[in-house]
Amino acid sequence: MKNNFTMKIVKFLICLIIVSGISKSALLAQVTPVAKPPVPAPVAPVNVTPATLLSTQKLAIAGLAHDHVHNILGDYRDGKVIIVGIAEADKQLRDRYQKQYNLPDSILFDDLKKMIAAKKPEVVLGYNPVAKHIDIVEVCAPLGISVMVEKPLAATLAQASRMEFLALKYYIKLLTNYETTWYPSYQHVYDVAAKDSLGQIRKMVVHDGHQGPKEIGCSKDFTNWLTDPELNGAGALNDFGCYGANLMTWLMNGQKPIAVTAVARHFKRQTYPKVEDDASIFVEYPTATGIIEASWNWPFSIKDLEVFGDEGYMHALDKDNVVTRINNNPAVTRIAAPLAAPDDNPVSYLQLVTRNRLKGIADRSSLKYNMIVMQILDAAKRSIAEGKRIVL
Repeated sequence: MKNNFTMKIVKFLICLIIVSGISKSALLAQVTPVAKPPVPAPVAPVNVTPATLLSTQKLAIAGLAHDHVHNILGDYRDGKVIIVGIAEADKQLRDRYQKQYNLPDSILFDDLKKMIAAKKPEVVLGYNPVAKHIDIVEVCAPLGISVMVEKPLAATLAQASRMEFLALKYYIKLLTNYETTWYPSYQHVYDVAAKDSLGQIRKMVVHDGHQGPKEIGCSKDFTNWLTDPELNGAGALNDFGCYGANLMTWLMNGQKPIAVTAVARHFKRQTYPKVEDDASIFVEYPTATGIIEASWNWPFSIKDLEVFGDEGYMHALDKDNVVTRINNNPAVTRIAAPLAAPDDNPVSYLQLVTRNRLKGIADRSSLKYNMIVMQILDAAKRSIAEGKRIVL
């Protein structure tokens, strides 16, 4: 009996506790507001800075068979240039680039004349085979449209002379783009030499090339004409010999050499059956000599420049690094200062030149200097063919 009474007391107390808890919870619910989920703080809109235009000109492209076209199309994709038209007869080539760079149908044409008539570009950039640079100028010059082509200016001296005639007749700018023009190291060498810090320039040596266009993976569309003696004008001699001829003309302030002697080698006949893959060109000036070594047989890619003067030596090892040695002082290696805009990019430079008629007359891209380049290359080919020194 006592146990039953005890159990009843325990049950009563448990119920009392439970009821008290519920009542307390209900009471708290009435006086305490239900917490709302936190509201996230407003997020400030992200300020997406648009790409800085390298040029405000309406540009057009003639040809897509040169792998260097990836540079300008990359700028277009990144919003840095305004391309109003692209002319390329090869539909497969057009389709490939359209897909890769998301090009709109509205800017693609199969003919240069039709593209120019529809889009009215200010300047045309040539990325077609070198022997067809002249075709661009034949169309553009009478319309007053300036042209920039990839190096060299032409496949032959005869083509270059016709292009020069058209450019002068119709008052257009006809420029040639070299990768090395935008190397800070080369500009530094030129600036030091121009101040006479090296003394009189006596010797210039330029090495240019790589393991070979097929070996480094150039596209078939590119190598098909690059290794054709008619479409490229030669093999490694034109492809890389033009760099040295251009740099020496620049360093010698547009002076024409007095003679050229050259030797060509054909080491890779199975790979490049139609053209030489190695060339050495000896260029004579009244007070200096130049040695151009152009090859598709280097063990690695190379573009360097050596300049020897009476009092010093400079070696641009690559795009940025320069070794300097004045007299018997220890050699010093430094990184060249970046080029200042707009002279740091072919597109911004192009706008400067075409809108300022005094620019681009005597520099590495100029028609004047590149006609001398074509004379050096032509003399080198004649020297190889005739086995003798060619006097200019």
